[in-house]
Amino acid sequence: MTDTANVPDHLDVVIVGAGLSGIGAAYRLQTECPGKSYAILEAREALGGTWDLFRYPGIRSDSDMFTLGYPFKPWRDAKSIADGPSILRYMVDTAAEFGIDRHIRFHTKVVSADWSSATAQWTLTLEQRDTTGTTVATTLTCNFLYACAGYYNYDRAHAPVFPGVEDFSGQVVHPQFWPNDLDYAGKRVVVIGSGATAVTLVPAMAEQAAHVTMLQRSPTWISAVPGRDKQADKIRAILPPDLAHRVIRTKNILFNIGFYQYCRRRPESARKLLTALTTRILKDEKVVAEHFTPDYNPWDQRLCAVPDADFFKAMKKGTADVVTDHIETFVPEGIRLKSGRVLEADIVVTATGLQLLAFGGIAPKVDGETVNLSDQFVWQGAMLTGVPNFAVCIGYTNASWTLRADLSSRLVCRVLNHMVRNDAAAVVPTPDGKLDERPLLDLASGYVQRSIAEFPRQGDRRPWKVRQNYVLDSVTTMRTNLDKTLVATPRSAVRPHLSAIDQ
Repeated sequence: MTDTANVPDHLDVVIVGAGLSGIGAAYRLQTECPGKSYAILEAREALGGTWDLFRYPGIRSDSDMFTLGYPFKPWRDAKSIADGPSILRYMVDTAAEFGIDRHIRFHTKVVSADWSSATAQWTLTLEQRDTTGTTVATTLTCNFLYACAGYYNYDRAHAPVFPGVEDFSGQVVHPQFWPNDLDYAGKRVVVIGSGATAVTLVPAMAEQAAHVTMLQRSPTWISAVPGRDKQADKIRAILPPDLAHRVIRTKNILFNIGFYQYCRRRPESARKLLTALTTRILKDEKVVAEHFTPDYNPWDQRLCAVPDADFFKAMKKGTADVVTDHIETFVPEGIRLKSGRVLEADIVVTATGLQLLAFGGIAPKVDGETVNLSDQFVWQGAMLTGVPNFAVCIGYTNASWTLRADLSSRLVCRVLNHMVRNDAAAVVPTPDGKLDERPLLDLASGYVQRSIAEFPRQGDRRPWKVRQNYVLDSVTTMRTNLDKTLVATPRSAVRPHLSAIDQ
């Protein structure tokens, strides 16, 4: 791990965030722009991002690891849907194998980023914590800034205020801040929510708790998937690891895209298929109709995957159930619902969702003026209008995050090399006409709708449209004409001794 004192005051590229995206970005930068100096700035004390932050029972991926994993680092574990600790080990091993860990500056938070057109540089104001916990403000300059911190707030979760919660005699916890010493063995648990976190928590806690109830306001589409990919096992048995990884990855990409397109193009058929699959497991049409048949169509919101039907199996065992109702108020013994029913609980888990935060909270300034992100458009899903030499990493909403993240990192490297070839000190994407704006994340999910207005927009045509199709993106992203939509500032127009993009 890089010591703060040994990092230069100026770098070619700064990557913000040492999570899944940041580690992947560093690998691409090392291999495709080997002459560039860089560092990864990580506000927390360890790498891993989401997979180090979340510690709740059963934490796991909701995408298969052959696509969520890196294309350059084959996933070798048995399970296709992996648990959080396995994913974290995979990331730590990747960072160590490629020497990426030596470039990470921990306890380093970017609090402001100011672009200077005169020098074609970013000045970053940082907060760094030393071993005693003391915070010191420092600065760092770089030529290119790449935000790989995701799009949700690590410090705050979405926490609605429930009436009467102060009267509850039990314990209330949020999955994002899970207490290490929480003892739920033999306890009655109510999990508020119906998203991926809730459907993960319920079967995991049901193994020890007296009973777990998932309390939802309305149903979510939930689908059972194999925890282990048997076809992948057969492929890995006969092919070398790297080739097997590519074949399995391609197979899963095509299947996931195909299923997504099926849901979007034939929603009624998809509804019948998903309800039939759930009914086959639970063998109770009434329960499926009441608790697992949403009003919205599949993939209007992200589909929840449950490996090996563990969520449904907990229900069949009687250790878990689902209640669809609204909360009237908390009471000392639990939660009273609008129907009048009281759910008795010793522990209430508020799996009420994430709070979005654009690009790790970085509010970029250009020549001292704060950029209003919601006024900007995203180019190729990676760079922003009005902000030179700045890129963001945003994954897919309908497929594995890493698929889009890796494409964005490769694109950033292509832009950096393009700048060197053209002796450019800076580039900024600029549309060649008016764009019809659309939300950046096209999902009806509550956590998206609450904050999406604060994010940049996407346009109505390429390269300003953020598509949810890896096959199309993989063909077009690296072939786009950079000269057509990137406006360059020549090196001769800036102070030459301060700009080092080609060093």
